[in-house]
Amino acid sequence: MLKTLASHNPDLQRLLEKGYALTIDSNYLVVRDIPYLDSAGQLQWSAFVGKLVLEDQTRIRPENHQIFFAAPRPFGLDGNVVRGLGGGEATLSLSESCSDIMVKQSFSHKPKENGQLRDYLDHFEKIESYVAMVCGPAMARFGVSPYTFREYQEETSNSVFKLRDTLTSRAEISDLAKLFENDVIAIIGLGGSGGYVLDFMVKTPVREIRGFDPDSFFVHNAFRSPGHLNVEEGAELRQSKAEVYRKRYENFRHGLTIRPLFIDETSAAELDGVTFAFVAVDKGSSRKRIIDLLIAKNIPFIDVGMGLKRRGGPISGTVRTTYFPRDYGQMVRRKCYVPETDPPDDVYKSNIQIGELNALNAALAVLRFKQIRGLYAGPEQSNQLLLTLDNLSLLVPDED
Repeated sequence: MLKTLASHNPDLQRLLEKGYALTIDSNYLVVRDIPYLDSAGQLQWSAFVGKLVLEDQTRIRPENHQIFFAAPRPFGLDGNVVRGLGGGEATLSLSESCSDIMVKQSFSHKPKENGQLRDYLDHFEKIESYVAMVCGPAMARFGVSPYTFREYQEETSNSVFKLRDTLTSRAEISDLAKLFENDVIAIIGLGGSGGYVLDFMVKTPVREIRGFDPDSFFVHNAFRSPGHLNVEEGAELRQSKAEVYRKRYENFRHGLTIRPLFIDETSAAELDGVTFAFVAVDKGSSRKRIIDLLIAKNIPFIDVGMGLKRRGGPISGTVRTTYFPRDYGQMVRRKCYVPETDPPDDVYKSNIQIGELNALNAALAVLRFKQIRGLYAGPEQSNQLLLTLDNLSLLVPDED
């Protein structure tokens, strides 16, 4: 990756040619072999770590003027802490190939031009500026240099994404992203809410996603599903939802399989290896058969649904998110949170266009899943969330 990026970014190439020991790790630029003076005036070695912003698949730039440092504050020849370095204590998670680097500080320094502060032009100017400040005293006292021309092994990419995942590094949540690396997710039903669940999960670093829906994609689906509609030559309308969504997301990630299948008690093999499931179907009798299967296979899952009514005025009702934990699915089922019959007066069955509620229902479900995995803070065992439209209140019923 480093050589590929250097071939498209002259500033990285200049750093390599000057002898800096560079690697790319988790969308950070790592510069090892950085000498500095400690508080006793002794020579120590450390590393800089800078965030990368990918403008496309090959062009990069520094995110800002700040940089991380894998050591305590550096000292100058006068025995005082190097001046002009803002920032403070910081931590950062890198990959196993950079386990030798333990970030302890962040520095904040901008160059001046004509008396005015400005951003760095590129990585070369940024690294050179911090090297002058941090390494200068050690270079003067001990005759050392950061220009070692040393090559380090880069992180082996095993990303599920076909694009480089810059989200986790920019948000500094690479450690939390690892919580999903062994997950195999099933999404049963790709209508309104299920389509949004798929959209959110495609961008989550789970190992595999399996989507299931036997129906075709019609005009009403376009009004309550994420993404654009490709209407040229009828490219999407009347095709299976599985094919529509496969084409929509196949360029984004690996490990995505979407099949035009109806899931019921005969579909056990389709769910082998699944670690978590989302159920988004609007027919109670179908939901019952799916729940039978998931509980029999002891797969934890979240069921989403809406109870909507209209009696001469605005639509009212609730948006529901129900969690069935592993080993306790039958217990939650007995609480009758989830309808397993088909209410005759449910407005939702008329295909009313409520994309915002579908998105909200899906967002609550995915947020709940990520709470369970530990990405978000929140109660692990809460089984039922109800959002009431009338007053936009979120109800969490007391658990027995």
